[in-house]
Amino acid sequence: MVMKKCISILIVLLTIIACSSASQKIASTDTASGSNKKISDTVRIANDSLEYEVIIIDNGFSTWLASRAYPRNYYSLQYLENKNYLYVTEWNNRFSQPQRYNPNLYEMSIDYRPDIHYGYEVNYLIYNYMIYFQNTYKQKLWGYVPSR
Repeated sequence: MVMKKCISILIVLLTIIACSSASQKIASTDTASGSNKKISDTVRIANDSLEYEVIIIDNGFSTWLASRAYPRNYYSLQYLENKNYLYVTEWNNRFSQPQRYNPNLYEMSIDYRPDIHYGYEVNYLIYNYMIYFQNTYKQKLWGYVPSR
């Protein structure tokens, strides 16, 4: 059950990132400043000016994000971008080796490009989801993983 929820989250997350990298508008949003909306167990971060959006649906993630993640602006944008690049690179490496890594955890590759500026909110959400994923599923994608 938990694995299916994780897979659903990843599919939504990866699909949005993949579509975003092509600079397509995924969905309209009600605010122009980029906002965090929590509806039930859905976390939505949108950056309208750059047309990127991430939606994560997971029973545990929204609670974890609200209670355990460091607040926004704790990390610099550069820090988040660097960490996300490292995490996504290892994620994609594991995706390409289903015989070695659980293919139920790494079902899709992530198209995260360092030459695209996704904005703070998108990077913040991806970073925190990667930390949540690593701690929840006992995975270590790269380097030290905070246990928050």
